[in-house]
Amino acid sequence: MMTDQVMANDEIDEENDSAERVFRRGEDSAILRLSESEVQAYTPDDDRRMVINMGPQHPSTHGVLRLSLEMEGESVLRSKPIIGYLHTGMEKTGEQLSYLQGPTNVTRMDYSSPLFSELAFSLATETLLEIEIPERATWIRMLMCELNRISSHLLFQATNGMDMGAVGAMIYGWREREEVLRLFEIITGLRMNHNYIRPGGVAADLPDGWRDDVLRVLDSLPDRLDEFDTLLTGQPIWHERLQGVGVINTAECLALGVTGPLLRSTGYAWDLRKDIPYLQYDQVEFDVLVGTYGDCFDRFAIRLNEIRESIRIVRQILEKMPQGDYKIQDKKVTPPPRARIDESMEALIHHFKIFTEGFKVPAGEVYASVESPRGELGCYIVSDGGPKPYRMHIRGPSFTNLQVLPHMLQNCLVADAVAVISTVDPIMGEVDR
Repeated sequence: MMTDQVMANDEIDEENDSAERVFRRGEDSAILRLSESEVQAYTPDDDRRMVINMGPQHPSTHGVLRLSLEMEGESVLRSKPIIGYLHTGMEKTGEQLSYLQGPTNVTRMDYSSPLFSELAFSLATETLLEIEIPERATWIRMLMCELNRISSHLLFQATNGMDMGAVGAMIYGWREREEVLRLFEIITGLRMNHNYIRPGGVAADLPDGWRDDVLRVLDSLPDRLDEFDTLLTGQPIWHERLQGVGVINTAECLALGVTGPLLRSTGYAWDLRKDIPYLQYDQVEFDVLVGTYGDCFDRFAIRLNEIRESIRIVRQILEKMPQGDYKIQDKKVTPPPRARIDESMEALIHHFKIFTEGFKVPAGEVYASVESPRGELGCYIVSDGGPKPYRMHIRGPSFTNLQVLPHMLQNCLVADAVAVISTVDPIMGEVDR
């Protein structure tokens, strides 16, 4: 009897190994055998499709981004990004805060590059005030923003590597970023959300020994970036995961308002630091890096090499950094030094009034934009002549860049969706502002 059982099992295995597909219609129905081509004709397309949610709780959506994916097997036919899960309301909050308090609010939007949000808000406010900040303050702002660009792109290298399964890239990228954050802590007192760039200048002058601290970070980075090249750029698996994936063209980017590395990956050399110079970017030399194919690999390579260009800019800033004040000496705009508060009653009253009442800004409207690590970051302010913005709106590049996801995800695999989201590099705090 045992022999009969073994023979029966062997016959079942041979039947299952055949190339024919087996379907059962009900429990008592006969077995229907179909070839692969007949199965495709037998099953309606709608029955093979499904709609799934990727996120908002998903490690590869870089925050609370939700993607509604219409899929057939593992292929993505259509996609729709859905946002709004953070409910921060920072633009409306900014209308309840004084211009002096504004940087503490906007710095929390793009938390991986907060200094750019502070800069855009401060430039807009200073344009309404019609003031010019000291030259040293301008160069300090450039120094801090380029260091922040380095730390942001290093974070991208880390998270992008993790999304692709390269755990080593996550460890190394996080390690190098940590050195820049330590430098920020020395200069601003905080690792993130600095409130360092303020209307009228910066919060404090550079501390003693800052130049050596910056050079130590700059000197360590080139060799580490070469390691990224060795680890990832020439790796065959890395090429397979990124090349030809998430392709976009210049026309699509311009139609949707996409800027930053996404636009430059299509071969369009648009960078506000070059095309509409602000601060003193027309006084330093650097190259605007562009891609060729507009795919995920181009976006990865552009960000990696933009770190090298930022190092080049920072070295020039170290040579050109002037002496002088770090903030405008206008008592109507900037508070007194903290040391003076203990020495002078007038300074104490001045400090109290400017932090409780703020300063009034002439009526008008203005738009100021800067080149953040993700593209054009703009701040639009309407003033009614009071101490608070009447209206404030932020043009967040992460928000705008997400519009291109349905174009890049069409007819790709669900595994490629992870690579595409990663190379868009969205910060959801900026999207749901």
